[in-house]
Amino acid sequence: MAQQENQLDRERFCCSICLDLLKDPVTTGCGHSYCKSCINTHWDKGEERGSYSCPQCRQTFTPRPVLGKNTMLADLVEELRKTGLQAAPADLCSAGPEDVACDVCTGRKLKAIKSCLNCLASYCEKHLQPHLQSAAFKKHKLVEPSEKLQENICSLHDEVMKMFCRTDHQCICYLCSVEEHKDHDTVSAASERTERQRGLGLRRQTIQQRVQDTEKDVKLLQQEEEAVNCSADKAVEDSEEIFTELIRLLEKRSSDVKLQIRSQQETEVSRVRELQERLEQEITELKRTDHELKQLSDTEDHNQFLHNYPSLSLSESTHSSSISIRPLRNFEDVTAAVSQVRGRLQDILSETGTEILQIVSQADVLLPQPEMKNRVDFLKYSQKIKLNPNTANRDLLLSEGNTKVTHTSEELYYPNHPDRFTHWPQVLSRESLTGRCYWEVKMSRGGRVGVAVTYKNIRRAGRSRQCQFGVDDKSWLLYCDENSCSFFYNSINHIVSDPVSSRVGVYLDHSAGVLSFYSVTGTMTLLHRVQTTFTQPLYAGVLVYDYGDTAEFF
Repeated sequence: MAQQENQLDRERFCCSICLDLLKDPVTTGCGHSYCKSCINTHWDKGEERGSYSCPQCRQTFTPRPVLGKNTMLADLVEELRKTGLQAAPADLCSAGPEDVACDVCTGRKLKAIKSCLNCLASYCEKHLQPHLQSAAFKKHKLVEPSEKLQENICSLHDEVMKMFCRTDHQCICYLCSVEEHKDHDTVSAASERTERQRGLGLRRQTIQQRVQDTEKDVKLLQQEEEAVNCSADKAVEDSEEIFTELIRLLEKRSSDVKLQIRSQQETEVSRVRELQERLEQEITELKRTDHELKQLSDTEDHNQFLHNYPSLSLSESTHSSSISIRPLRNFEDVTAAVSQVRGRLQDILSETGTEILQIVSQADVLLPQPEMKNRVDFLKYSQKIKLNPNTANRDLLLSEGNTKVTHTSEELYYPNHPDRFTHWPQVLSRESLTGRCYWEVKMSRGGRVGVAVTYKNIRRAGRSRQCQFGVDDKSWLLYCDENSCSFFYNSINHIVSDPVSSRVGVYLDHSAGVLSFYSVTGTMTLLHRVQTTFTQPLYAGVLVYDYGDTAEFF
Protein backbone atom coordinates (compact mmCIF):
# COMPACT_ATOMS: atom_id res chain seq x y z
CA MET A 1 0.00 0.00 0.00
CA ALA A 2 2.79 2.39 0.97
CA GLN A 3 4.61 1.53 -2.28
CA GLN A 4 1.52 2.39 -4.34
CA GLU A 5 1.19 5.73 -2.54
CA ASN A 6 4.88 6.43 -3.18
CA GLN A 7 4.41 5.71 -6.90
CA LEU A 8 1.32 7.93 -6.91
CA ASP A 9 3.38 10.78 -5.41
CA ARG A 10 5.99 10.33 -8.12
CA GLU A 11 3.37 10.65 -10.84
CA ARG A 12 1.70 13.69 -9.27
CA PHE A 13 4.90 15.69 -8.96
CA CYS A 14 6.56 14.79 -12.28
CA CYS A 15 6.68 17.18 -15.21
CA SER A 16 4.80 15.57 -18.11
CA ILE A 17 7.34 16.99 -20.56
CA CYS A 18 10.67 15.84 -19.08
CA LEU A 19 9.12 13.08 -16.86
CA ASP A 20 11.35 14.19 -13.99
CA LEU A 21 10.46 15.83 -10.67
CA LEU A 22 9.31 19.39 -11.18
CA LYS A 23 12.07 22.00 -11.18
CA ASP A 24 11.05 25.64 -10.56
CA PRO A 25 7.37 24.65 -11.09
CA VAL A 26 4.89 27.00 -12.82
CA THR A 27 1.17 26.51 -13.45
CA THR A 28 -0.69 27.44 -16.64
CA GLY A 29 -4.15 29.01 -16.74
CA CYS A 30 -5.71 25.59 -17.30
CA GLY A 31 -4.24 24.33 -14.00
CA HIS A 32 -1.49 22.02 -15.27
CA SER A 33 2.02 22.37 -13.84
CA TYR A 34 5.40 22.06 -15.57
CA CYS A 35 9.05 22.84 -15.08
CA LYS A 36 9.47 26.49 -16.03
CA SER A 37 12.27 25.70 -18.53
CA CYS A 38 10.29 22.81 -20.07
CA ILE A 39 7.13 24.78 -20.80
CA ASN A 40 9.09 27.79 -22.05
CA THR A 41 11.09 25.58 -24.41
CA HIS A 42 7.84 23.96 -25.61
CA TRP A 43 6.26 27.34 -26.26
CA ASP A 44 9.40 28.71 -27.93
CA LYS A 45 8.93 26.06 -30.63
CA GLY A 46 5.41 27.42 -31.32
CA GLU A 47 6.54 31.04 -31.49
CA GLU A 48 5.95 31.27 -35.26
CA ARG A 49 2.30 30.19 -34.94
CA GLY A 50 1.60 32.94 -32.45
CA SER A 51 -0.43 30.65 -30.18
CA TYR A 52 0.57 28.65 -27.10
CA SER A 53 -1.17 25.51 -25.91
CA CYS A 54 -1.02 23.24 -22.87
CA PRO A 55 0.77 19.97 -23.76
CA GLN A 56 -1.79 17.97 -21.77
CA CYS A 57 -5.24 19.48 -22.40
CA ARG A 58 -4.31 21.46 -25.57
CA GLN A 59 -5.98 24.63 -24.27
CA THR A 60 -4.67 27.59 -26.27
CA PHE A 61 -3.48 30.89 -24.81
CA THR A 62 -3.15 34.14 -26.73
CA PRO A 63 -1.01 36.11 -26.09
CA ARG A 64 1.73 34.06 -24.42
CA PRO A 65 1.07 33.93 -20.66
CA VAL A 66 3.56 35.32 -18.20
CA LEU A 67 4.24 32.40 -15.86
CA GLY A 68 4.97 32.90 -12.20
CA LYS A 69 6.53 30.40 -9.85
CA ASN A 70 4.10 28.15 -7.98
CA THR A 71 5.59 28.69 -4.54
CA MET A 72 3.44 26.13 -2.71
CA LEU A 73 4.18 23.41 -5.28
CA ALA A 74 7.87 24.31 -5.30
CA ASP A 75 8.08 23.98 -1.51
CA LEU A 76 6.25 20.64 -1.62
CA VAL A 77 8.55 19.23 -4.32
CA GLU A 78 11.61 20.43 -2.40
CA GLU A 79 10.33 18.70 0.73
CA LEU A 80 9.80 15.51 -1.27
CA ARG A 81 13.34 15.73 -2.59
CA LYS A 82 14.69 15.95 0.95
CA THR A 83 12.82 12.80 1.88
CA GLY A 84 14.52 10.91 -0.96
CA LEU A 85 11.76 10.95 -3.58
CA GLN A 86 13.26 10.99 -7.05
CA ALA A 87 12.02 10.98 -10.62
CA ALA A 88 9.48 8.44 -11.80
CA PRO A 89 11.04 5.06 -12.60
CA ALA A 90 11.17 3.81 -16.14
CA ASP A 91 7.98 1.72 -15.82
CA LEU A 92 6.02 4.86 -14.88
CA CYS A 93 7.35 7.10 -17.66
CA SER A 94 4.55 8.13 -19.97
CA ALA A 95 5.09 7.80 -23.71
CA GLY A 96 5.75 11.18 -25.29
CA PRO A 97 4.90 12.25 -28.86
CA GLU A 98 8.21 10.88 -30.16
CA ASP A 99 8.14 7.64 -28.12
CA VAL A 100 6.75 4.20 -28.98
CA ALA A 101 3.83 3.46 -26.62
CA CYS A 102 3.18 0.12 -24.92
CA ASP A 103 0.44 -1.79 -26.77
CA VAL A 104 -0.78 -3.50 -23.58
CA CYS A 105 -1.21 -0.47 -21.31
CA THR A 106 -4.75 0.85 -20.95
CA GLY A 107 -5.51 4.45 -20.10
CA ARG A 108 -2.18 6.17 -19.60
CA LYS A 109 0.25 4.64 -22.13
CA LEU A 110 3.77 4.03 -20.84
CA LYS A 111 6.91 4.17 -22.94
CA ALA A 112 7.81 0.86 -24.61
CA ILE A 113 11.33 -0.47 -24.06
CA LYS A 114 11.16 -3.42 -26.51
CA SER A 115 9.17 -4.59 -29.54
CA CYS A 116 8.52 -8.26 -30.37
CA LEU A 117 8.80 -9.28 -34.04
CA ASN A 118 6.77 -12.43 -33.36
CA CYS A 119 3.92 -10.81 -31.47
CA LEU A 120 4.15 -7.61 -33.55
CA ALA A 121 3.62 -5.59 -30.38
CA SER A 122 5.62 -3.21 -28.17
CA TYR A 123 5.91 -3.52 -24.39
CA CYS A 124 6.79 -1.35 -21.42
CA GLU A 125 9.03 -2.80 -18.73
CA LYS A 126 6.11 -4.22 -16.75
CA HIS A 127 4.34 -5.90 -19.65
CA LEU A 128 7.63 -7.19 -21.10
CA GLN A 129 8.18 -9.48 -18.10
CA PRO A 130 6.34 -12.52 -19.59
CA HIS A 131 8.74 -12.46 -22.56
CA LEU A 132 11.68 -12.47 -20.15
CA GLN A 133 10.33 -15.01 -17.67
CA SER A 134 8.07 -17.44 -19.56
CA ALA A 135 9.60 -20.28 -21.61
CA ALA A 136 6.79 -19.89 -24.16
CA PHE A 137 8.31 -16.56 -25.29
CA LYS A 138 11.98 -17.52 -25.18
CA LYS A 139 12.23 -17.86 -28.96
CA HIS A 140 10.54 -14.54 -29.67
CA LYS A 141 12.75 -11.91 -31.31
CA LEU A 142 12.95 -8.73 -29.19
CA VAL A 143 14.25 -5.53 -30.83
CA GLU A 144 14.42 -1.85 -29.98
CA PRO A 145 10.97 -0.17 -29.85
CA SER A 146 9.60 0.31 -33.38
CA GLU A 147 6.46 1.94 -34.81
CA LYS A 148 6.80 -0.01 -38.08
CA LEU A 149 5.82 -3.47 -36.83
CA GLN A 150 2.70 -3.58 -38.99
CA GLU A 151 4.90 -3.36 -42.07
CA ASN A 152 5.87 -6.98 -41.30
CA ILE A 153 2.26 -8.16 -41.93
CA CYS A 154 1.27 -9.37 -45.40
CA SER A 155 -1.56 -7.18 -46.71
CA LEU A 156 -3.08 -10.12 -48.63
CA HIS A 157 -3.04 -12.90 -46.05
CA ASP A 158 -2.61 -11.00 -42.77
CA GLU A 159 0.37 -13.22 -41.93
CA VAL A 160 3.86 -12.34 -40.74
CA MET A 161 6.22 -12.03 -43.72
CA LYS A 162 9.06 -14.47 -43.01
CA MET A 163 9.98 -15.19 -46.63
CA PHE A 164 11.77 -13.19 -49.34
CA CYS A 165 11.11 -13.37 -53.09
CA ARG A 166 14.36 -12.82 -54.96
CA THR A 167 12.47 -12.65 -58.25
CA ASP A 168 10.36 -9.65 -57.19
CA HIS A 169 12.79 -8.37 -54.53
CA GLN A 170 10.18 -8.16 -51.78
CA CYS A 171 9.25 -9.70 -48.44
CA ILE A 172 6.33 -12.17 -48.52
CA CYS A 173 4.52 -14.52 -46.17
CA TYR A 174 4.48 -18.32 -46.46
CA LEU A 175 1.09 -18.35 -48.25
CA CYS A 176 2.47 -15.93 -50.85
CA SER A 177 5.36 -18.32 -51.53
CA VAL A 178 2.94 -21.15 -52.43
CA GLU A 179 0.40 -19.00 -54.26
CA GLU A 180 1.25 -15.65 -55.90
CA HIS A 181 5.04 -16.35 -55.87
CA LYS A 182 4.76 -20.13 -56.41
CA ASP A 183 7.33 -20.44 -59.22
CA HIS A 184 9.61 -17.65 -57.97
CA ASP A 185 13.00 -17.95 -56.32
CA THR A 186 12.08 -17.66 -52.63
CA VAL A 187 14.14 -18.10 -49.49
CA SER A 188 13.64 -17.34 -45.83
CA ALA A 189 14.03 -13.71 -44.85
CA ALA A 190 16.75 -14.74 -42.39
CA SER A 191 18.81 -16.41 -45.14
CA GLU A 192 18.46 -13.43 -47.43
CA ARG A 193 19.42 -11.15 -44.56
CA THR A 194 22.56 -13.21 -43.86
CA GLU A 195 23.67 -13.06 -47.48
CA ARG A 196 22.94 -9.38 -47.88
CA GLN A 197 24.56 -8.67 -44.52
CA ARG A 198 27.76 -10.17 -45.90
CA GLY A 199 27.55 -7.96 -48.98
CA LEU A 200 26.73 -5.00 -46.79
CA GLY A 201 29.88 -5.64 -44.77
CA LEU A 202 31.98 -5.62 -47.94
CA ARG A 203 30.34 -2.42 -49.10
CA ARG A 204 31.00 -0.82 -45.71
CA GLN A 205 34.65 -1.81 -45.92
CA THR A 206 34.86 -0.22 -49.36
CA ILE A 207 33.13 2.93 -48.16
CA GLN A 208 35.29 3.14 -45.04
CA GLN A 209 38.43 2.78 -47.16
CA ARG A 210 37.17 5.54 -49.46
CA VAL A 211 36.45 7.69 -46.41
CA GLN A 212 40.01 7.14 -45.16
CA ASP A 213 41.48 7.91 -48.58
CA THR A 214 39.31 11.01 -48.95
CA GLU A 215 40.21 12.20 -45.45
CA LYS A 216 43.89 11.83 -46.39
CA ASP A 217 43.23 13.89 -49.52
CA VAL A 218 41.41 16.53 -47.46
CA LYS A 219 44.37 16.64 -45.08
CA LEU A 220 46.72 17.05 -48.04
CA LEU A 221 44.59 19.90 -49.37
CA GLN A 222 44.58 21.55 -45.94
CA GLN A 223 48.37 21.26 -45.84
CA GLU A 224 48.58 22.63 -49.38
CA GLU A 225 46.35 25.57 -48.39
CA GLU A 226 48.54 26.25 -45.37
CA ALA A 227 51.68 26.05 -47.54
CA VAL A 228 50.19 28.46 -50.11
CA ASN A 229 49.19 30.92 -47.38
CA CYS A 230 52.61 30.74 -45.70
CA SER A 231 54.44 31.17 -49.01
CA ALA A 232 52.24 34.11 -50.04
CA ASP A 233 52.58 35.79 -46.64
CA LYS A 234 56.36 35.43 -46.76
CA ALA A 235 56.50 36.79 -50.33
CA VAL A 236 54.40 39.82 -49.31
CA GLU A 237 56.58 40.39 -46.25
CA ASP A 238 59.83 40.07 -48.22
CA SER A 239 58.64 42.29 -51.10
CA GLU A 240 57.43 44.95 -48.67
CA GLU A 241 60.83 44.86 -46.96
CA ILE A 242 62.64 45.22 -50.32
CA PHE A 243 60.42 48.07 -51.51
CA THR A 244 60.76 49.76 -48.13
CA GLU A 245 64.54 49.54 -48.51
CA LEU A 246 64.26 51.03 -52.01
CA ILE A 247 62.10 53.86 -50.68
CA ARG A 248 64.58 54.43 -47.87
CA LEU A 249 67.43 54.50 -50.39
CA LEU A 250 65.57 57.03 -52.56
CA GLU A 251 64.78 59.18 -49.54
CA LYS A 252 68.46 59.11 -48.50
CA ARG A 253 69.58 60.01 -52.03
CA SER A 254 67.01 62.82 -52.10
CA SER A 255 68.31 64.08 -48.77
CA ASP A 256 71.93 63.90 -50.01
CA VAL A 257 71.10 65.89 -53.17
CA LYS A 258 69.18 68.44 -51.12
CA LEU A 259 72.10 68.90 -48.70
CA GLN A 260 74.59 69.18 -51.60
CA ILE A 261 72.43 71.78 -53.34
CA ARG A 262 72.06 73.82 -50.15
CA SER A 263 75.79 73.59 -49.45
CA GLN A 264 76.65 74.72 -52.99
CA GLN A 265 73.98 77.44 -52.71
CA GLU A 266 75.56 78.76 -49.52
CA THR A 267 79.06 78.77 -51.10
CA GLU A 268 77.92 80.58 -54.22
CA VAL A 269 75.80 83.11 -52.33
CA SER A 270 78.70 83.80 -49.94
CA ARG A 271 81.06 84.42 -52.86
CA VAL A 272 78.56 86.72 -54.59
CA ARG A 273 77.88 88.69 -51.42
CA GLU A 274 81.60 89.11 -50.72
CA LEU A 275 82.17 90.51 -54.20
CA GLN A 276 79.07 92.65 -53.87
CA GLU A 277 80.38 94.20 -50.64
CA ARG A 278 83.75 94.97 -52.26
CA LEU A 279 82.03 96.63 -55.20
CA GLU A 280 79.80 98.67 -52.93
CA GLN A 281 82.87 99.84 -51.02
CA GLU A 282 84.47 100.83 -54.33
CA ILE A 283 81.34 102.75 -55.30
CA THR A 284 81.46 104.63 -52.00
CA GLU A 285 85.14 105.47 -52.53
CA LEU A 286 84.51 106.61 -56.08
CA LYS A 287 81.64 108.85 -55.00
CA ARG A 288 83.84 110.41 -52.30
CA THR A 289 86.61 111.06 -54.83
CA ASP A 290 84.10 112.50 -57.32
CA HIS A 291 82.85 114.87 -54.60
CA GLU A 292 86.39 116.08 -53.85
CA LEU A 293 87.09 116.57 -57.51
CA LYS A 294 83.93 118.60 -57.88
CA GLN A 295 84.99 120.80 -54.95
CA LEU A 296 88.45 121.26 -56.57
CA SER A 297 86.82 122.05 -59.87
CA ASP A 298 84.67 124.70 -58.23
CA THR A 299 87.70 126.42 -56.53
CA GLU A 300 88.29 129.97 -57.93
CA ASP A 301 91.77 130.31 -56.48
CA HIS A 302 94.19 129.17 -59.15
CA ASN A 303 97.06 128.66 -56.79
CA GLN A 304 94.90 126.45 -54.50
CA PHE A 305 93.66 124.41 -57.43
CA LEU A 306 97.18 123.71 -58.68
CA HIS A 307 98.40 122.90 -55.19
CA ASN A 308 95.74 120.21 -54.52
CA TYR A 309 95.48 118.69 -57.97
CA PRO A 310 98.27 116.06 -57.72
CA SER A 311 96.70 114.49 -54.57
CA LEU A 312 93.39 113.74 -56.32
CA SER A 313 94.60 111.45 -59.04
CA LEU A 314 92.03 108.68 -59.92
CA SER A 315 92.99 105.06 -59.25
CA GLU A 316 91.84 102.43 -61.80
CA SER A 317 89.16 99.82 -60.83
CA THR A 318 90.23 96.15 -60.64
CA HIS A 319 86.72 94.63 -60.31
CA SER A 320 84.32 95.62 -63.01
CA SER A 321 86.42 94.10 -65.75
CA SER A 322 86.53 90.64 -64.01
CA ILE A 323 82.71 90.19 -63.86
CA SER A 324 81.05 88.49 -66.80
CA ILE A 325 77.23 88.08 -66.99
CA ARG A 326 76.23 84.46 -67.80
CA PRO A 327 72.76 83.17 -68.78
CA LEU A 328 70.63 82.49 -65.68
CA ARG A 329 70.94 78.67 -65.32
CA ASN A 330 72.17 78.17 -61.75
CA PHE A 331 70.93 74.63 -60.65
CA GLU A 332 68.75 73.76 -63.65
CA ASP A 333 71.28 71.06 -64.58
CA VAL A 334 70.66 69.35 -61.24
CA THR A 335 66.90 69.29 -61.90
CA ALA A 336 67.51 67.88 -65.36
CA ALA A 337 69.79 65.16 -63.93
CA VAL A 338 67.22 64.17 -61.28
CA SER A 339 64.48 64.09 -63.93
CA GLN A 340 66.66 61.82 -66.03
CA VAL A 341 67.12 59.45 -63.06
CA ARG A 342 63.36 59.50 -62.49
CA GLY A 343 62.74 58.52 -66.09
CA ARG A 344 65.19 55.64 -65.89
CA LEU A 345 63.60 54.40 -62.65
CA GLN A 346 60.15 54.61 -64.21
CA ASP A 347 61.32 52.52 -67.14
CA ILE A 348 62.93 49.94 -64.82
CA LEU A 349 59.86 49.75 -62.56
CA SER A 350 57.56 49.45 -65.55
CA GLU A 351 59.55 46.58 -67.05
CA THR A 352 60.31 44.72 -63.82
CA GLY A 353 56.79 45.36 -62.48
CA THR A 354 55.33 43.54 -65.46
CA GLU A 355 57.80 40.69 -65.00
CA ILE A 356 56.99 40.41 -61.27
CA LEU A 357 53.25 40.30 -61.94
CA GLN A 358 53.77 37.60 -64.54
CA ILE A 359 55.84 35.56 -62.07
CA VAL A 360 53.12 35.97 -59.42
CA SER A 361 50.41 34.86 -61.84
CA GLN A 362 52.48 31.82 -62.84
CA ALA A 363 53.44 30.81 -59.28
CA ASP A 364 53.71 27.05 -58.96
CA VAL A 365 50.74 26.52 -56.68
CA LEU A 366 49.63 23.01 -57.69
CA LEU A 367 47.26 20.69 -55.91
CA PRO A 368 48.69 17.30 -54.97
CA GLN A 369 48.50 14.88 -57.88
CA PRO A 370 46.93 11.42 -57.34
CA GLU A 371 49.41 8.78 -56.30
CA MET A 372 50.60 6.49 -59.07
CA LYS A 373 49.20 2.95 -58.86
CA ASN A 374 51.24 1.09 -61.46
CA ARG A 375 54.75 -0.12 -60.53
CA VAL A 376 55.94 0.62 -64.06
CA ASP A 377 55.10 4.28 -63.52
CA PHE A 378 57.09 4.32 -60.29
CA LEU A 379 60.09 2.69 -61.93
CA LYS A 380 60.35 5.70 -64.27
CA TYR A 381 61.84 7.51 -61.26
CA SER A 382 64.01 4.59 -60.14
CA GLN A 383 67.07 5.67 -58.11
CA LYS A 384 70.07 3.39 -57.73
CA ILE A 385 71.01 3.38 -54.05
CA LYS A 386 74.61 2.78 -53.03
CA LEU A 387 75.31 2.50 -49.29
CA ASN A 388 78.07 4.53 -47.68
CA PRO A 389 80.57 2.31 -45.77
CA ASN A 390 81.64 5.31 -43.69
CA THR A 391 78.16 5.40 -42.11
CA ALA A 392 77.72 1.65 -41.50
CA ASN A 393 77.61 0.33 -37.95
CA ARG A 394 80.38 -2.20 -37.23
CA ASP A 395 77.78 -5.01 -36.92
CA LEU A 396 76.67 -4.50 -40.53
CA LEU A 397 78.34 -6.18 -43.49
CA LEU A 398 77.95 -4.47 -46.89
CA SER A 399 78.02 -6.60 -50.05
CA GLU A 400 76.73 -6.78 -53.64
CA GLY A 401 78.47 -3.54 -54.53
CA ASN A 402 77.31 -1.83 -51.33
CA THR A 403 73.61 -2.45 -52.12
CA LYS A 404 73.04 -5.28 -49.61
CA VAL A 405 73.50 -5.16 -45.82
CA THR A 406 73.63 -8.11 -43.37
CA HIS A 407 73.64 -7.98 -39.57
CA THR A 408 76.62 -10.13 -38.47
CA SER A 409 77.29 -11.77 -35.11
CA GLU A 410 80.88 -10.49 -35.00
CA GLU A 411 81.93 -6.88 -34.98
CA LEU A 412 83.65 -5.85 -38.21
CA TYR A 413 86.72 -3.66 -38.49
CA TYR A 414 85.79 -0.28 -39.87
CA PRO A 415 88.05 2.75 -39.35
CA ASN A 416 86.77 5.54 -37.12
CA HIS A 417 84.71 8.07 -39.00
CA PRO A 418 82.51 10.95 -37.75
CA ASP A 419 79.62 9.78 -40.01
CA ARG A 420 79.49 6.24 -38.56
CA PHE A 421 76.59 4.99 -36.41
CA THR A 422 78.46 3.72 -33.36
CA HIS A 423 75.63 1.89 -31.57
CA TRP A 424 72.49 1.43 -33.67
CA PRO A 425 72.74 -1.08 -36.57
CA GLN A 426 72.04 1.50 -39.29
CA VAL A 427 73.60 2.70 -42.54
CA LEU A 428 72.92 5.56 -45.00
CA SER A 429 73.15 5.97 -48.76
CA ARG A 430 76.20 7.56 -50.31
CA GLU A 431 74.33 10.14 -52.41
CA SER A 432 71.61 12.55 -51.32
CA LEU A 433 68.08 12.36 -52.73
CA THR A 434 66.33 15.34 -54.32
CA GLY A 435 63.57 15.78 -56.87
CA ARG A 436 61.41 12.73 -57.61
CA CYS A 437 62.92 9.30 -57.01
CA TYR A 438 61.86 5.73 -56.24
CA TRP A 439 63.67 2.71 -54.85
CA GLU A 440 62.83 -0.68 -53.38
CA VAL A 441 64.19 -2.60 -50.39
CA LYS A 442 63.92 -6.39 -50.11
CA MET A 443 63.89 -7.50 -46.47
CA SER A 444 64.54 -10.93 -44.99
CA ARG A 445 61.29 -12.56 -43.90
CA GLY A 446 60.55 -12.73 -40.19
CA GLY A 447 63.31 -10.26 -39.34
CA ARG A 448 63.19 -6.83 -37.78
CA VAL A 449 64.12 -4.36 -40.49
CA GLY A 450 63.38 -0.65 -40.89
CA VAL A 451 63.39 1.36 -44.14
CA ALA A 452 64.13 5.04 -43.58
CA VAL A 453 64.89 8.44 -45.09
CA THR A 454 66.76 11.04 -43.06
CA TYR A 455 68.54 14.36 -43.08
CA LYS A 456 72.31 14.22 -43.03
CA ASN A 457 72.59 15.95 -39.63
CA ILE A 458 71.02 13.07 -37.69
CA ARG A 459 73.15 12.16 -34.65
CA ARG A 460 75.54 9.21 -35.14
CA ALA A 461 77.70 8.66 -32.05
CA GLY A 462 76.52 7.09 -28.80
CA ARG A 463 73.63 5.02 -27.49
CA SER A 464 71.13 7.91 -27.40
CA ARG A 465 67.79 7.17 -29.02
CA GLN A 466 68.24 10.45 -30.91
CA CYS A 467 70.65 8.48 -33.12
CA GLN A 468 67.89 6.04 -34.10
CA PHE A 469 65.72 6.52 -37.19
CA GLY A 470 62.21 7.82 -36.51
CA VAL A 471 62.90 9.16 -33.00
CA ASP A 472 63.33 12.88 -33.78
CA ASP A 473 62.14 15.24 -36.51
CA LYS A 474 65.14 14.51 -38.75
CA SER A 475 64.12 11.05 -40.02
CA TRP A 476 61.15 8.92 -41.11
CA LEU A 477 61.06 5.14 -40.53
CA LEU A 478 58.86 2.24 -41.68
CA TYR A 479 59.68 -0.57 -39.22
CA CYS A 480 58.58 -4.17 -39.84
CA ASP A 481 58.88 -7.36 -37.82
CA GLU A 482 57.29 -10.81 -38.05
CA ASN A 483 53.90 -9.76 -36.65
CA SER A 484 53.42 -6.05 -37.33
CA CYS A 485 54.50 -2.94 -39.17
CA SER A 486 54.63 0.65 -37.89
CA PHE A 487 55.64 4.08 -39.11
CA PHE A 488 57.72 6.29 -36.80
CA TYR A 489 58.41 10.03 -36.93
CA ASN A 490 59.44 12.20 -34.01
CA SER A 491 58.74 9.23 -31.68
CA ILE A 492 55.09 9.09 -32.82
CA ASN A 493 53.99 5.58 -33.80
CA HIS A 494 51.39 4.94 -36.53
CA ILE A 495 50.28 1.31 -36.84
CA VAL A 496 50.16 0.10 -40.46
CA SER A 497 47.06 -2.06 -40.90
CA ASP A 498 47.75 -3.35 -44.42
CA PRO A 499 49.85 -6.53 -44.83
CA VAL A 500 53.45 -5.88 -45.83
CA SER A 501 55.36 -8.02 -48.33
CA SER A 502 59.10 -8.67 -48.14
CA ARG A 503 59.67 -5.90 -50.72
CA VAL A 504 58.94 -2.29 -49.77
CA GLY A 505 58.89 0.55 -52.31
CA VAL A 506 59.73 4.13 -51.33
CA TYR A 507 58.60 7.09 -53.44
CA LEU A 508 59.96 10.59 -52.72
CA ASP A 509 58.96 13.90 -54.28
CA HIS A 510 61.29 16.25 -52.43
CA SER A 511 59.98 19.57 -53.81
CA ALA A 512 56.33 18.56 -53.25
CA GLY A 513 57.09 17.26 -49.74
CA VAL A 514 55.65 13.79 -50.47
CA LEU A 515 57.10 10.59 -48.99
CA SER A 516 55.23 7.29 -49.55
CA PHE A 517 55.89 3.68 -48.56
CA TYR A 518 54.37 0.80 -50.55
CA SER A 519 54.08 -2.95 -50.20
CA VAL A 520 55.24 -4.28 -53.58
CA THR A 521 53.55 -7.47 -54.82
CA GLY A 522 51.54 -7.80 -58.01
CA THR A 523 50.15 -4.36 -57.17
CA MET A 524 51.29 -1.31 -55.23
CA THR A 525 49.62 -1.13 -51.80
CA LEU A 526 50.06 2.19 -50.03
CA LEU A 527 51.25 1.61 -46.45
CA HIS A 528 51.84 5.17 -45.28
CA ARG A 529 52.20 8.60 -46.85
CA VAL A 530 53.73 11.80 -45.46
CA GLN A 531 52.94 15.30 -46.68
CA THR A 532 55.38 17.86 -45.27
CA THR A 533 58.07 20.37 -46.26
CA PHE A 534 61.60 19.01 -46.56
CA THR A 535 64.16 21.65 -45.62
CA GLN A 536 67.31 19.66 -46.48
CA PRO A 537 68.45 16.97 -48.91
CA LEU A 538 67.47 13.46 -47.80
CA TYR A 539 69.40 10.19 -47.60
CA ALA A 540 68.07 6.65 -47.84
CA GLY A 541 68.72 4.51 -44.78
CA VAL A 542 68.07 1.07 -43.39
CA LEU A 543 67.97 -0.42 -39.88
CA VAL A 544 68.80 -4.18 -39.67
CA TYR A 545 68.14 -5.11 -36.07
CA ASP A 546 68.88 -8.81 -35.48
CA TYR A 547 71.73 -11.19 -36.35
CA GLY A 548 71.24 -12.75 -39.76
CA ASP A 549 68.68 -10.20 -40.96
CA THR A 550 69.32 -8.68 -44.40
CA ALA A 551 68.12 -5.80 -46.53
CA GLU A 552 68.96 -5.23 -50.19
CA PHE A 553 68.33 -2.13 -52.30
CA PHE A 554 67.00 -2.35 -55.86
